[in-house]
Amino acid sequence: MSAGGLASGKPDGEWLRVHPATPFVRGWVALAAIGYFFGRDSFERMLQGQPLIDDRIAGRAPWLLGGGALMLVLAVLGFILSWYFTRYQVAEGYVRVNTGFLFKQQRQARLDRVQAIDIVQPLLARIFGLAELKFEVADAGESAVRLAFLRIDDARQLRATILARASGIRLDPEHPEAAAPEAPEQLVLQVPPPRLVGSLLLSEQSVFVVLGAAASVMLSALTENRAFFLYLIPAALGLIAAYWNSFSKGYNFTAAISPDGIRLRYGLLDTQAQTLPPGRVQALRVAQPPLWRLFGWYRMQVNAAGYGAGANNGEGGSRTTLLPVGKMDDVLNMLALVLPDPGTADPLRVFHQGVNGLDSDAGFVTTPRRARLLAPLGWRRNAFAATDTALLMRSGRWWRQLVVVPHQRTQSIALQQGPLARRFGLADLVLHTTAGPVVSRVIQADIREAQALFDAQAARARAARWRQTSEQWLAQVAPALTEPAPTPLVEPAETPDLTPQQPPRLASSPREPGWRGPKLDQRPPTAPQQEGQQRG
Repeated sequence: MSAGGLASGKPDGEWLRVHPATPFVRGWVALAAIGYFFGRDSFERMLQGQPLIDDRIAGRAPWLLGGGALMLVLAVLGFILSWYFTRYQVAEGYVRVNTGFLFKQQRQARLDRVQAIDIVQPLLARIFGLAELKFEVADAGESAVRLAFLRIDDARQLRATILARASGIRLDPEHPEAAAPEAPEQLVLQVPPPRLVGSLLLSEQSVFVVLGAAASVMLSALTENRAFFLYLIPAALGLIAAYWNSFSKGYNFTAAISPDGIRLRYGLLDTQAQTLPPGRVQALRVAQPPLWRLFGWYRMQVNAAGYGAGANNGEGGSRTTLLPVGKMDDVLNMLALVLPDPGTADPLRVFHQGVNGLDSDAGFVTTPRRARLLAPLGWRRNAFAATDTALLMRSGRWWRQLVVVPHQRTQSIALQQGPLARRFGLADLVLHTTAGPVVSRVIQADIREAQALFDAQAARARAARWRQTSEQWLAQVAPALTEPAPTPLVEPAETPDLTPQQPPRLASSPREPGWRGPKLDQRPPTAPQQEGQQRG
């Protein structure tokens, strides 16, 4: 059976194998280590013009060569057995992967719980035209299923089929298990490399390194001891490594929208393609370091189920980045994708005030004036505002940030109050979502306003979850197309559609064509699955 069996019309539920080169792509380091251990001395002697085998061990050379050959054969045999016993299946609403021949393991993920599907291509896999699929599901501490490696075309086809089934699409009622064609996409934005380099040079870590270097120079001049310069060497090496890691992972960052969801691609040596279905983002943060204000740059990060466990390491940090660096127009375009319905009649004003505003404009409730002793710079900036669909929390005078949490993604709420906050009649309100880099916190609100927000937000979250009747994201974004539309009581006004070539943009009203999320150009012919009766 081939890895592309599902794409070539194999029956649903059949167990398929990954590409035969998979174990060698994953285990080439072991082969290189064996070759280095047994061939290092011979290689060095060859470079020196000496015999390949030292006369002192010439008698034991056959045994050493035999031992090396045996280890090589065992390693290759292990690779073959690993490939033979690695199989995957897509059936009954699940994707399953079986691995191991001595210690067997089966991992599975429900299709309607799939939060995102990533296509990862390490450098060696790119050379051989292979790719790895990562399936992220709700409440998974790490990738629930990792399927490596498939041919790149088969990986894309399998991802398209699984995303179509996860979203509730059936291509043909007579052949519901047919493979889905890859959905078309529309480019939204692309981060140019010069902007990425500039953002790294003006990042927070650069500021700290420059301050550390200045302190070392001053101490060296005052004490006439040049040993302080030695502390700059590890700092410089660490900074170069951090810069390279960020540049390599953020290089050629592009965002596109398709019926499958938001597609993110990035990477210089190791490339990665993420597909994040609409409505799966748990929380979003727009941040702006101080030096980025010179160019009007912003960074966007998200909390998504399955990404939280590794959100602080290099890979997890890149996977939770929705926009590494972009202008305000880029931020608003991505907000329109993540939050198709902003829940307010004037989204431009509300979100502009959320990102850059002060005081109580656009309906924001700020920290009371009596708290200016606790936050002399931030009390006019710390604020919150609630729309019909999300809660907005802004904070930070120097390091500005805006956090957006859709109401239905609120898992729990907590009020926190320390001794100083009690003295000034303040409290913090924390919204709990899935783990990730985004912390959802209303900072230093008036205690009465915080208590009122606590009750109101609990009611809004309960009502939003009640309206969400399906785990299939397409059923949430686009109602069932097969059901006849009810006759409206009042004839709606005509609204021009967004042209297919025009990227999503924002307008002054959510009912105008400017603010809208994914334009669901369905794969022909498509029909979403019928949903059951509404809960309750």
